[in-house]
Amino acid sequence: MNVVLNPAELSSIEALDRIKGCINNNRSFKLEAGAGAGKTYSLIESLKYIIKNKTIDLSNKRIACITYTNVAKEEIQRRTDNHPLIFTDTIHSFCWELIQPFQVFLRGFIGDLNEKWKEKVKEIPVNNQKVKYDLGFAKITDSEIFLHHDDVIRCMSKLLIYPKFQKYIKNKFPIIFIDEYQDTDKELAKHLVNYLIENDSGILFGFFGDHWQKIYGKNACGLISSPSEKIEEIDKKANFRSDKNIVKCLNNIRKELPQHEYDPASQGTIRIFHSNDWVGKRLQGNHWKGDLPPEDVNTYISQVKSKIIEENGEIDPSKTKILFLTNNLIALEQGFKKLASCFDYGDDFLKKNDAYIKFFLETFEPCITAFKEKKFGIIFQLLGYKKIHLSCQKDKRKWSNHFEELIRLRGTSTIGSIIKEIKNVGIINLPIAIINSEDKLEIILNKRDTEINDNELNFKSKKLKFHDIQYQEVISLGEYIEEKTPFSTKHGIKGAEFDNILAVFGRGWNQYNWDDLLKWMKNGVLEGKEESYERNRNLFYVCCSRAKHSLTLLFTQYLSDESISTLEDIFGSENIIGNPFN
Repeated sequence: MNVVLNPAELSSIEALDRIKGCINNNRSFKLEAGAGAGKTYSLIESLKYIIKNKTIDLSNKRIACITYTNVAKEEIQRRTDNHPLIFTDTIHSFCWELIQPFQVFLRGFIGDLNEKWKEKVKEIPVNNQKVKYDLGFAKITDSEIFLHHDDVIRCMSKLLIYPKFQKYIKNKFPIIFIDEYQDTDKELAKHLVNYLIENDSGILFGFFGDHWQKIYGKNACGLISSPSEKIEEIDKKANFRSDKNIVKCLNNIRKELPQHEYDPASQGTIRIFHSNDWVGKRLQGNHWKGDLPPEDVNTYISQVKSKIIEENGEIDPSKTKILFLTNNLIALEQGFKKLASCFDYGDDFLKKNDAYIKFFLETFEPCITAFKEKKFGIIFQLLGYKKIHLSCQKDKRKWSNHFEELIRLRGTSTIGSIIKEIKNVGIINLPIAIINSEDKLEIILNKRDTEINDNELNFKSKKLKFHDIQYQEVISLGEYIEEKTPFSTKHGIKGAEFDNILAVFGRGWNQYNWDDLLKWMKNGVLEGKEESYERNRNLFYVCCSRAKHSLTLLFTQYLSDESISTLEDIFGSENIIGNPFN
């Protein structure tokens, strides 16, 4: 019985056969796998092929498989059954594994790594300290030198010029695979090519990735190539993710890497909305120019969402994602804008680096949930009570009244009210960082205005602003962090896929201008704008390629006639709906 393969499978087999040929001939290669192509599958199958056919050549040596996230590392380890021949780790851990024995060289590099290190070594000279890489913070003492994450990459790049180090790498890892190669540091990528590939070191490199999906930072290398053509270029022209019509649009965006769909009988829905018919004064600030006022952006999003709900039913966060350019735009839409404005850095609240946010979302909220579900043992565990005796009805009533009051305040009052209730009753122990912060605020509040210095005044202003925010915003933030909402940033969904995508293309970041991008796609890139074009193009491509069955775009930024024409070329004029209110 003959098995009929679909177009995507045929393309996948062809690419894998070429990879196997490179492995057999010890020739470095680069697999360029567009969105949905099954890059990780190709990487895993390549590793399995080496284990099956090349084990005899790897006596006392290992295959290095380098990733850029712990999630990717763990997936590769799982799918290769943690095979002992494969060393899988993040780029920083891999580099440290190689460079840490070269202590003399590392000490010699320290003073030239950057300006901060130049200043540090003036205060404490480099002598015979032990160079370490632990928590990723740069520090020097009389006995130890601690490298920053970026320092590890720089030291690796510097060491690569030495033949002794090159030979050391080959003896340890004669085969090196790099997943998501496009995110490799520019200088490191250049040195890997120049000193381990161009000079015929004998190390087999396999680069797996897609330079059109380079969306993180200006220091990433993007496209990797060999001046002497010593890296074989392999295109994987498959898409196992998206329906036929969506793949067709992706091919219109990226003509040099056409993909074949997995299911030729599939269809896929595409809808493009814009706000050109809106009447009123658009925003004029530099990075907001041409966009709708925030309240009108929300109105347009709500209208498009209602159309999606009409067709697909209620929006399920596990199947539908609404993509915004920045977390601040999500904060506005999701209802934690004032809370977000209290922090200088997004990681403070999004990654719960702030003590208050960490306490509320990891201790307080789970306690409230446990109380509602009458799982009192969980409350005691969360609060750190090893043993507790509620010996009389009065004690039980005190706990119950306290939690009932907290539940009431959650829905009706401020963060400050919640903290005050917790402090007054004393059942829930606040973290020491919050206690210290609240004590400091109280001391400042008890001072006369003439006694308060500028730093104290700034602290007081920020803390009172935080206290005055409705606690509901903390709840909304928690729902977003735990992905209980359909919202995400465009940068945050690389590698992910969803049945339905609504991508909102507005302003808000001076690095991105969608009207410029669409005009450049039609007329060519202006001189000096190549980097900006690549940055905008890549993010646009990543957003459009997340959808499996339904792709909806909403442009709240005003679009020129040329841009509308570009959208018609890419998505088809029949899919350009325009005004969502018509």
